[in-house]
Amino acid sequence: MAGETLHVHFLGTAGALPTPQRNPSCIMIRRGSDTLLFDCGEGAQQQMMRARTGFTVDAIFISHWHADHYLGLFGLIETMGFNGRTEPLRLYGPRRIFEFLSIIRQMNQTISFPIEAGELSDGEEIQFDGYRVIAFATRHGCESYGFILREDDRPGRFDREEAIRLGIPPGPLFGRLQRGEEVTVTVDGRATTIRPDQVMGTSRPGRVVVYTSDTRPLARWPKAADDADLLIHDATFDDAEEKRSAEVYHSTAGGAGRAAALIRAGRLALVHISSRYTSTVSHIQDAERQYTGEVLLPQDCSMIEIPYRD
Repeated sequence: MAGETLHVHFLGTAGALPTPQRNPSCIMIRRGSDTLLFDCGEGAQQQMMRARTGFTVDAIFISHWHADHYLGLFGLIETMGFNGRTEPLRLYGPRRIFEFLSIIRQMNQTISFPIEAGELSDGEEIQFDGYRVIAFATRHGCESYGFILREDDRPGRFDREEAIRLGIPPGPLFGRLQRGEEVTVTVDGRATTIRPDQVMGTSRPGRVVVYTSDTRPLARWPKAADDADLLIHDATFDDAEEKRSAEVYHSTAGGAGRAAALIRAGRLALVHISSRYTSTVSHIQDAERQYTGEVLLPQDCSMIEIPYRD
């Protein structure tokens, strides 16, 4: 059974200060027809134009109230209005999210579409169609959150041969069983009810993407982050700057590698790279000393697809 596409667009991968190559934090995740933004740093809408993603965003999650993670919202909301948006925009963030929304409305009193705000807490789940986003507390010297996008489990594989053996003719009844419905067929002159578990294998896990935003390495992770297909982790510094990293509540690339190993992530993407680095070779090397999986240091406006594990 075909599933939804899952694409991660790295629109901004810089640390607190932008560089000519990197913009402030902004990660876009597209699942099927849904588009979510995680943080929205300055210049986000220009990055969306460069990446040709368009401006159709359903929900925006702000990790914390440091300006490099939310300044792009003002311009993006203006652009959405200019483009005639009428659909509601959902905006999630830590405490003061309602105060922030009030500021947006004061600055633009002719917004043409509703904006709905939601205040986050540790472990809170926001449900979407076929997946959910889970907020988890991070360590950044202020109230801050990371996010886990976790898909619902998928049905097991359909055993066509067993279905036929049980007397189910190929056709619409196959689809009903795959959707979890019981069906009744006539076998040897008797009505027989067939349950989905008679012809469906065990359920299969959906995909998982984790975004930490700014944080020190976590000693304990939410169980929902286990076996993530992709971990997008703060790697502001290389390991030579561990002392500085601790002082400003960020992670090194080695710390990101240890996190990826701890949750058994399939891939690790290093983001929030400090403007002091003209070369990021040391970041890759530091992460690879701690983690045996694939390490990525994505460029701005790059995109990767997250496939199903099977």
